[in-house]
Amino acid sequence: MMELILQALYSGMLVGGAYALVALGLALVFGTMKIINLAHGELVLLAAYIAYAAETRLQLNPLLAIPLALAVVCIGSALVYLLVDRIRQERELNSLILSYGIGIMLTNAILLIWKADVRSSANAWFQQALVLGPLYSMNSEALFFCISLALIGAVWLWLGRSWHGRALRAVAGNREAAKLMGVNPRKTELASFLLSGALATCAGVAIYSSGVIQPAMGHSLTVKAFVITVLAGTGSIPGVLLGALLLGIAESLTVTLFSSALQELAGMLLFLLVLFLMPNGLFGVTGRRG
Repeated sequence: MMELILQALYSGMLVGGAYALVALGLALVFGTMKIINLAHGELVLLAAYIAYAAETRLQLNPLLAIPLALAVVCIGSALVYLLVDRIRQERELNSLILSYGIGIMLTNAILLIWKADVRSSANAWFQQALVLGPLYSMNSEALFFCISLALIGAVWLWLGRSWHGRALRAVAGNREAAKLMGVNPRKTELASFLLSGALATCAGVAIYSSGVIQPAMGHSLTVKAFVITVLAGTGSIPGVLLGALLLGIAESLTVTLFSSALQELAGMLLFLLVLFLMPNGLFGVTGRRG
């Protein structure tokens, strides 16, 4: 029984790495513009399907599909920003409606191009087992977990130490004051969308390489990313990572000890528990950086 629980914790941690990349992209846009991009999950899914197309049609390793997926998803993210930026009244509510509509359009476009079948990577190395003592995983899960940690650490350092990162934090804190300091808010907001698209690309390829994808996943990924963002507390990148790991572990333990039908319920219960005990999230305002 103990080995089963340890395996569930390990598997949940690996899944949480991919969740963290999805959530960090959503959190960056929310922190900068105070809007929730409800098409974010669909952009993640789009990157996953581009990796699938590159593997099946061009015989490319999914990792080599990242540049192509990056270009497509970043263009999509930029278009979402340009549309949202045109909203002048009730920006928060209208941006929700707009991005939700864009998400539906992307889902239907994926259905038209790739149909509703469940897809997964056929790369033999990705599917091979990696044994670490009593713990088992696929090579792809361990690889992309390490990549996720590296990307999250790089974004955290970039936000804290680079001029552009500090500009993004300034716009997130006070848009008008940032203008007085010579920061162009529109360029900074666009940069946050592009960075969000880059993280979504890596998350999409990770999800495709280590699991299965199907067109209805986009909405679920957006909900998970929103839950993790709230769990973390506004502006906390370590909180995003911790929240993603907790969500992944909670889901994995639920599937292992109870039933896969309760997987989504476990995430919602964790979400409500943290909100009840810590309304500002795991890190809250005091632990924010970026």
